[in-house]
Amino acid sequence: MKKDERALRKAIIEKCLWMNASGLNQGTSGNISARHGGRMLITPSATPYEAMEPEMIASMPIEGDHGAWDGPLKPSTEWRFHLDIIRARPEVGAIIHTHSPYCTALAVARKPIPAAHYMVAAFGGTDVRCSDYATFGTEELSRAALRALEGRNACLLANHGMIVAGPGLEKAMWLAVELETLARQYFNALLIGGPVVLSDAEVAETAKSFASYGLRDQPASGTGKTRTKG
Repeated sequence: MKKDERALRKAIIEKCLWMNASGLNQGTSGNISARHGGRMLITPSATPYEAMEPEMIASMPIEGDHGAWDGPLKPSTEWRFHLDIIRARPEVGAIIHTHSPYCTALAVARKPIPAAHYMVAAFGGTDVRCSDYATFGTEELSRAALRALEGRNACLLANHGMIVAGPGLEKAMWLAVELETLARQYFNALLIGGPVVLSDAEVAETAKSFASYGLRDQPASGTGKTRTKG
C-alpha cells in the first residue's frame, strides 16, 4: 500500500472517530468514502471505528465490476449510493453519511430544509431536499439519493439520515457539520411558529458572496469550528 493511500485510509478513520465523538453520528450507523484514483475507499460494514485499522478499509473499483471489492472486510452496506454518486459526479472526492439527530428527525418527518438560513446556499441551491424512501443498501435507495442530489451536494434520506458530498474529506466533513447545524436551526424555528424563508434572489446573492470570500474552497478542520460567519 502506497503512502498516500495509507494516509487517506487513516484520515477516513479519524473522521469517523470525530463524527461519533462530536455527536454527529452514533455507533456504526454512519459511513465515509473517498475517491483514490480509479477506486473508492469506504468504511467496512458493522465495524466499530475504535477498532478500525487502515487495512480494514474496503477498496472498490469506480468503473468496471460494479460491487467488486478488495479487503479483509466487506464494505459498508451503503456502498451502493457512495459508489453511484462518485461514478455520476466526477467532482465528488468524498461522501459522508450519518444519522445525525436533527437531520434524521427532519428525514423521519420527510421535511426538506428550506432557505431558513442563508447557509443553505452552501449546499448548491435554495433548499436541501428529502429523498423518497427506500430500504437501506438497495439500488432503489441509491436512485432516490441521486435524484435528491441533483444540483446539490447534500440531501436528507427519508426515514434514515443525511448524505453530503464534497471535493475531499475535509470539505465533506465541513458540509456535514453545516447541514446538521442548519437542520437544528430549522427544527427549532418550527417550534416557535416556523421560519421566515429567504427568497431565491436572496439565496442567490448569498451564493455570489460566498464565491468572493472563498467559502467554496474552504476546508474543514474536522473540529466542528469552521462555521463561516456572515
